[in-house]
Amino acid sequence: MKDLVFHSKLSPYMVGLVEQKRALGCKYEEQVRIMKHFDALCAEKFPDECTVTQNMLNIWAIKAPTESPGTLRTRVTVVSHLAQYMTALGIDAYIYPTNELPKESKYIPYIFSKDELVRFFRQVDCCHFSAEVPDRHLIMPVLFRLLYCCGLRLGEALRLEVRDVDLDQGVLLIRESKNDNDRYVPMSFELTEICREYASKVHGNEAAHKYFFPAPDEGMISSMNIYSNFHSFLYKAGISYGGKGKGPRIYDFRHTFAVHCLRRIVLSGKDISVYHQALKTYMGHSFFKYTAYYLRLTNDMFPDIRQKMEAYYQLNIGGGGDLDE
Repeated sequence: MKDLVFHSKLSPYMVGLVEQKRALGCKYEEQVRIMKHFDALCAEKFPDECTVTQNMLNIWAIKAPTESPGTLRTRVTVVSHLAQYMTALGIDAYIYPTNELPKESKYIPYIFSKDELVRFFRQVDCCHFSAEVPDRHLIMPVLFRLLYCCGLRLGEALRLEVRDVDLDQGVLLIRESKNDNDRYVPMSFELTEICREYASKVHGNEAAHKYFFPAPDEGMISSMNIYSNFHSFLYKAGISYGGKGKGPRIYDFRHTFAVHCLRRIVLSGKDISVYHQALKTYMGHSFFKYTAYYLRLTNDMFPDIRQKMEAYYQLNIGGGGDLDE
């Protein structure tokens, strides 16, 4: 494979690890990029070393001034997996204790109120034509509705191709999402109609766009463009933005979707155990604990449903559980 070119004496093991991961169905692309940087370090500073050593990691695990704890953890974890792979082959390799790395402060999700959503989408719908991004005024109202109404991650929405949006059945195909999973996401009738109207304007007249939300260069519209517009819509809607790490963030539409769904389920008297599992699948969570996080959040935020949730909450959720983003 062309991307598996390494130059240090650890090269055979790096190739072996990547091939193993990909054989298991992992894309393992970002990890290869990180491994190439580690390979360059090894080739330059440890040209004669044939295994992963503590000296290597002492240098590799130094946090850059602008690097977040999460990015550092990702870098070190890739090399730890390499060392574990080598150890399984009977080679003495140093496995860095990643649990000793600094942890990022936990972000508390911002749950939009119904009034805030009304104000926000009112501003989104007022988005005007831009010569730089000619379809911006058409894209923004649909994109942000998909994020909230379907609980999509931003990357999932941006990567949607025209072929992935079934406007007859009202179903989205989310390809290669987190953990390299594919899933189908049904839309409401109203949202499907909105997408049909949008598609007729943007993808009509035999337009050959690949992406459902295209950029002027025919690629996908950039996330930076979306963030810029998001902050503008927040300001115009009178929703205070606390800055990076404080929110609201675009990802909070996904959090809000989950919490509002669970609240409706509880208030309607439906079986939480059944619909909770359905929500897990719909949102593409790999583990039950991620969806369980939203149960606790919903229970804490809405005292009016606390009593109805209490029995299920105590018996099935318990403590722990992290937020999967």
